[in-house]
This record gives sequence, C-alpha cells and structure tokens, in this order.
Amino acid sequence: FVVATVSGWLPTADEVRDWGDGLGWAGPLIFIPAAACGLCLFVPGPVLAGAAGLLFGTAVGTAVALAFIVLGAVMQMSISRYLAGDAAEQLLPQRIKRFDGFIAERGFWAVFYMRIAPAIPYNLVNYGAGLTRLKVSAMAAGTAIGAAPRSFAWVALGGNLDDLGSTEAKVAIALLVVMAVGGAFVAR
Repeated sequence: FVVATVSGWLPTADEVRDWGDGLGWAGPLIFIPAAACGLCLFVPGPVLAGAAGLLFGTAVGTAVALAFIVLGAVMQMSISRYLAGDAAEQLLPQRIKRFDGFIAERGFWAVFYMRIAPAIPYNLVNYGAGLTRLKVSAMAAGTAIGAAPRSFAWVALGGNLDDLGSTEAKVAIALLVVMAVGGAFVAR
C-alpha cells in the first residue's frame, strides 16, 4: 500500500479482485495465516476482513475472515499462555482471578459475549485469555460464532468498496449498527 501510494499507482477494486482471482485456491491458503499473524501484530481485524472481501468476494471472504480471526485469537491466547507460563497466576489482577473459574467453566459463553459486545479490544482480550484457564476449544468456538456477523459485515463492506450504495453494503452497515446496539444491550 505504501509503495503504491508513493509511486502514484493505486489499483482499482477490480484490479485487486483480478489479482485475488489469479491466485486461485492458494490465495485463501496464503491469506489466512498471514492475516492471523497480522492480528498478532495488532493489525486491525476489520481492515483485514475488508481486504478478504475485496480479494475473494463476500462468500469466500467471509469464510476466510472467520478462519483467520479464529486462528489469530487462538494464536494470541497461546502466545501469552506460553510466554507467561506458570507466572500467569501472579500476573492476573485479584478481581480477574475471581472470574477465572467462571471463565474456565463457561468459556464458550464468556468468549461469545465478548465477541458480540461493541468496542472491545479483541487483541488484548485474546492475549489476556492466555492468562486464564480458558480452553482453546472454547476460545475457537466462541470466536467463530460470536465474530461471524461482524466479520460478514466487514467483508461485505470490503468487497463493495467501490459501491458502498449497493444493497450488500447497506445490509452490512445495518448489521454493524444492530450489532453495536444489541451488543451494548447484552454488555449492559
């Protein structure tokens, strides 16, 4: 992006789509782990999901986005769990320690609610989850289901970047608004 901007050559949305199509089945296989690593480096998820929509279209892009979001969440949790090791117990603040048993017992629902609540820094939550007894399977399942609606919306917006007045883009924007209002209600 920086090279394209500095050189003055910015590809059109159609050129980016053609490039993504040219990669064939290898495109998603390359994009998923690369985007998951991007999440670990705090690249914003909506930007990566939008890129998946632009490259692969809404249908394939949504599946790709969910795959890299789940993989990224599990990677972030695993990284902090590995780095903290046995010190995790001492790293957690006292008020979080009280919830550790709840999180371990009801992990799926804890992750699911975090995914639908608005304005949550998911990267920090994912890294923080590595300090708890949350199961990897609960993180993966809660993320996959909880992140699906918002992922679809960001992918649809990215896929329709050149036509934000399209029905698909309007549905995506409406879904983001509904998720924000509904998530705020659930969080409350």
